[in-house]
Amino acid sequence: MLQSFRLPKGLDYIKLPCLNRSESGELSSKYLDLDIEMTLRLRSDIILAAVRNYQPDLFLVDKKPYGLRNELATAIRYIKCTRPQTKFVLLLRDILDSPEKTIQEWKDHNYFSALDLLYDRILVVGMPEVFDLRKEYEFPVDVANKVEFCGYLRKKPGQISRSTLRQQLGIPTDKKLVLVTPGGGEDGYHLVQQYLQGLALRSETEKFHSIIITGSEMNEILRSQLKQQVHQFPNTQIIEFTNDLMSYIDAADLVVCMGGYNTVTEVLSQGKRSISIPRIKPGYEQLLRTDRLHKLDFLHQIHPEQLTPDNLFQAVTHQLEESPAFSVNRLDLQGLPKVNQAISKLLFQHSGCESQSTVKPSPRKPIMAEV
Repeated sequence: MLQSFRLPKGLDYIKLPCLNRSESGELSSKYLDLDIEMTLRLRSDIILAAVRNYQPDLFLVDKKPYGLRNELATAIRYIKCTRPQTKFVLLLRDILDSPEKTIQEWKDHNYFSALDLLYDRILVVGMPEVFDLRKEYEFPVDVANKVEFCGYLRKKPGQISRSTLRQQLGIPTDKKLVLVTPGGGEDGYHLVQQYLQGLALRSETEKFHSIIITGSEMNEILRSQLKQQVHQFPNTQIIEFTNDLMSYIDAADLVVCMGGYNTVTEVLSQGKRSISIPRIKPGYEQLLRTDRLHKLDFLHQIHPEQLTPDNLFQAVTHQLEESPAFSVNRLDLQGLPKVNQAISKLLFQHSGCESQSTVKPSPRKPIMAEV
């Protein structure tokens, strides 16, 4: 969706062919009629061409030190040989996967060695009080010393005020609003279906209004089925996509969602109560995140294997009627400015120490590899 946003001056992007991951974890080309090896080779070639021509001062990599299936390896070798002064930063979310799976994967792919030898910093957009990946994933001391926790990424407020959006949606001021959003929606059909079945079982649903945002990635046939079911509920609306989800979250009194990083941080940024049903395939990232946040009383979690229409609506009723909102002040939501500060510090300092010179180098071209 990046092409839909207005980019600031001095910023541009290079689009890589999209990949898709199945529930079993297998990668495939999402749109192009190419096998996975050809798609990965194309992505790798594009990345290498970018660094050759752009000559970055900083290379910011997302999640995997060598990219998916080592697609960054050639570009990294090129930079290390031709621009040894280029800084390397790995950006990690709060949680990657279960400790057992992550530790084994990182050992098998020599990621710990890569971080020790190639990377200058490891920036984590999370809080150690929620999940300290240095300990959970058994980082070696030299690697752990490069880790800097920056806090969660606060999402900007929406474009429409709470009162205005509720008025546009036709929601009376005395009614509570439940927002149901399964993120992109590719695997969100079951969650929405369970919610609609719960509506059918409950008479008190007249006390609140529901907005369902299916997500643009949901299968069209499944989305059509849900739209047909919604017709029987006068206080329920369903839409496919919005580019202003934050306004809908602000307008809601409760959010029913999955456990992805983006969705959770969007909800937490607004200080909203939520019920999270995380996915558990192909990994346990979402389950671990919602479990930790549930124990800290930032959200209510229902394990997907225990999800039924009845227990979902027991939770909805409880959260709407009895649970007070939590204080956003308990969370560190300064992820973006802290990442900015950490990168600026790398670019303007030598060997982690303040330069004694009054003339600072002028970094001009960071580059980010989003994998």
